[in-house]
Amino acid sequence: MTAEVKCPTCGKKVLWTGAAKWRPFCSERCRLIDLGRWAGEEYAVPGDEMPSGHPEDRPPHHQH
Repeated sequence: MTAEVKCPTCGKKVLWTGAAKWRPFCSERCRLIDLGRWAGEEYAVPGDEMPSGHPEDRPPHHQH
């Protein structure tokens, strides 16, 4: 069975098959737009905030 998904960039319907070269995107253009959004930090994966400053300036981390 072939699934039909929406392109995450433009919403166009895409058949989810091995022949769909850019899946889940409908085209290389939509794939590159999405990549640019990640590179421009429009998207982010949630996580713990990173400490600022140089590692040598921070107090040592002790494990228990």
